[in-house]
Amino acid sequence: MRRFAELYQALDAATATTAKVRALVAWYREAEPADAAWVTFLLSGGRPPRAVPTARLREAACAWSGLPDWLFEASYQVVGDLAETIAHLVPPPRAPRDEPLAAFIETRVLPLRGRPPEAQVAQLRDTFDGLAPQARFLLVKLIGGGFRVGVSRLLVQRALAEAFGLDAPVVAQRMVGWTDARTLPTAARFAALVAAPPPAGQGRGPSEGGLPYPFFLAQALPQDEAAPQALNARLGPPADWLVEWKFDGIRAQVVRRGGQVWIWSRGEELVSPAFPELVAAARAWPDGSVLDGEIVVWRPGQARPEAFGALQRRLGRKTAGRRLLSEAPACFIAYDLLEREGEDLRGRPQAARRALLEAMPVFGDDAALAAPQAMPGCDEAAAPADRAARASSGSAVTVAVDAGHAPVRLSPWLRGEDWATLATLRESARALGVEGLMLKRLDARYGAGRTRADGVWWKWKVQPLRVDGVLIYAQAGHGRRAGVYTDYTFGLWSRPPRDAAEAQAVVQAIARREPPQPGGLQLVAFAKAYSGLTDEEFARVDRVIRATTLEKFGPVRSVRPTLVFELGFEAINPSARHKSGVAVRFPRMLRLREDKPLHEADTLPALKALAGLEA
Repeated sequence: MRRFAELYQALDAATATTAKVRALVAWYREAEPADAAWVTFLLSGGRPPRAVPTARLREAACAWSGLPDWLFEASYQVVGDLAETIAHLVPPPRAPRDEPLAAFIETRVLPLRGRPPEAQVAQLRDTFDGLAPQARFLLVKLIGGGFRVGVSRLLVQRALAEAFGLDAPVVAQRMVGWTDARTLPTAARFAALVAAPPPAGQGRGPSEGGLPYPFFLAQALPQDEAAPQALNARLGPPADWLVEWKFDGIRAQVVRRGGQVWIWSRGEELVSPAFPELVAAARAWPDGSVLDGEIVVWRPGQARPEAFGALQRRLGRKTAGRRLLSEAPACFIAYDLLEREGEDLRGRPQAARRALLEAMPVFGDDAALAAPQAMPGCDEAAAPADRAARASSGSAVTVAVDAGHAPVRLSPWLRGEDWATLATLRESARALGVEGLMLKRLDARYGAGRTRADGVWWKWKVQPLRVDGVLIYAQAGHGRRAGVYTDYTFGLWSRPPRDAAEAQAVVQAIARREPPQPGGLQLVAFAKAYSGLTDEEFARVDRVIRATTLEKFGPVRSVRPTLVFELGFEAINPSARHKSGVAVRFPRMLRLREDKPLHEADTLPALKALAGLEA
């Protein structure tokens, strides 16, 4: 456990990627296989099952330290991290000891799960008594499910490849499924992970059982380079690219091998039970097939997929009942073929994989995508057999859907004479229920992770929706932002104020703690955001928050409304859970509007109008 704590400190302190790789390589070369297996699991995003509720941890820490709850809470607000707070406040160890990481997790962390509360607290006290503060910090992270450090899965793969003399793509393929908590890491699994590959022509191929391939991820196209003229200079002619809609669903690979079907999310979670209609459809595919695509909810007869909120009802379920299957039918939109008849196709160019995908006997005439009138620049339906020919001829590829539910559909290839034409098409994306366009070079191979070594995929998203909201609540951040108010709640006017005086009257009523008058002007909370500002801007806003605080509710402060922010977000959906009646997706702060007076902030009816919702 001590060596793991030292590795964590080295990784946490390093800012350069090369320094983190060096630290990992040195650690792996000296580590026992069982410990290395757990480090690989944890640093790649794996999480042991949550063993002890956070409330019980806090209660036990208060008892051991002899502090009242209010003083513990005050300490937590200053420190900003629960694990660090507990590590500082619990008395020093009485019987220091050091155990290997694997033994520590398997004998002290995992057995906590499911034990009676009194037994959990007693075992935790015994464990704490043998740990130094840094190891205590990691213990709380492990049992609370909050372990993380600034290391990506790709960086772990690089370190393993360097430490054991392997090719990074080989390591990436072998690591598929490593973060699945249902199969915990072992020394034997780690030995297989870093074993020398068999000679060419011997051993099994890159895919085994129901495992997917590592996902190839797209780069975000910078907005300042997204003008048609800039795209032509940077990307060349559109004829060199496969252009598709960027659907707002969950990325998935559907694997058909050995007579069985598995569906994996991009996070390498097995989601097959949540989508039985897709499993049933994939059983008809040829054996040895792996398709990459997007899962959305698409109702029969509709010209566009449903918003992401409809899909959320299907996620995380072990089973999907008949009513849910009817109300939120899933659709897999296929856009890449990674394996055909057991052959790994990832090394082939994008254009070749697309041609093979179109030839797959999984798409019928009813498996195209959206009604022609819904997708600008597309003509009537074309049969699957001539899609590739039409794509290569330069004419628009069909985008059409029939009245029935097609659980598997082919992603359309959108064609444009130039980038200006495609930019116009992109502007219609939000109205069609998609996020923008995907651009994939026709000569690109299918890589692993977010890399350009094998080719390039770009995501060319539409500009975010924007509104100007008023800061009304604030909460301190965590980690390096502990002690600084960085998490904000924003409000919109219930209707446009008549003038600045009416808005100020509302602000004064808020300052006097008066409840809003029924039917009167008020600020309605609608979104929370914590990203988008620089450290300097956060510090400036923090000073305003402290000077204008009205009340404290635990860690939350209500503030006198004085600041207006421009907020960006991807979509707006109706929501019965929110007082505003809407939920915005991925809200973030774009800038502080010091030029905008309070009464000119946006209104809730205006926000709903952006989404076509009734005010």
